[in-house]
Amino acid sequence: MAGTDHGQEVNPNNLSEEEEEIVTGMGSYKGKVRMVKGDPSDEMMLLWGLQQPTFSKPNAFVSQSSLNLSIDACGRCISISQSPSSLGTPGVTGSVMWDSGIVLGKFLEHAVEKGLLVLQGKKVVELGAGCGLAGCIAALLGSQVILTDMPDRLRLLKKNIEDNLYGDVRGCATVNELTWGDRPDPELVEPLPDFVIGSDVIYSEEAVTDLLETLVDLSGTETTIILAGELRNDAVLECFMEAAMEDFIIGRVDQSGWHPDYRSPRVAMYVLVKKLDSTVTAC
Repeated sequence: MAGTDHGQEVNPNNLSEEEEEIVTGMGSYKGKVRMVKGDPSDEMMLLWGLQQPTFSKPNAFVSQSSLNLSIDACGRCISISQSPSSLGTPGVTGSVMWDSGIVLGKFLEHAVEKGLLVLQGKKVVELGAGCGLAGCIAALLGSQVILTDMPDRLRLLKKNIEDNLYGDVRGCATVNELTWGDRPDPELVEPLPDFVIGSDVIYSEEAVTDLLETLVDLSGTETTIILAGELRNDAVLECFMEAAMEDFIIGRVDQSGWHPDYRSPRVAMYVLVKKLDSTVTAC
């Protein structure tokens, strides 16, 4: 890797127990990550102890009662339509923005600006895209993005893409229905994506197995997964970590690697790369 600013790149598949806990370069992300190894309950204790999410203000970057949310990114003002009235429907959370979605989108922009990610010309699949902010930002950064969600979530998603990806856009975006656990459509896996991204997709233990099955289906050994999530329930995140460690190598991106104006103690971000041999294991 050219330059010395980011240290020597490490292949996570070759890590030993004696390696430093913090490494530089995981998958296609060239920044620093803190490796998650051993008992996932240790990661939960560390994370909740360091960030103390319950003592900080929720929804610091969003207003879920508004019909529209505006955010500056990639040299333009992105206007995201929301549907607050749908938030009360059981199981429907993607009708409004959450802090983790803002954090993820601005992280992508910041990492590209710092040379830690290259998204130009890359295939990106967003899971549980909801209102579509992160996918829109990825397209503005030059990616060929497929934003996915459940069938009843696609209308709002399509509207936000049409409203924001106009004029001179470096990349492109399309919308595709995807239910976790189902076989992905050919356009999602042929070829396999360079990146899979998602915000607030780890929300219930019941969904973990289906989510991981989909992540395995969408990932090759050259795929980099970036997930940001709200820190609500340590048991759910621990369940995901325990199951995911069977199939993926996992590293946490400390907040020092995020966009400096979009950091929240209520959000965590992880990078995952697929192990050479993987099978889905329920927690």
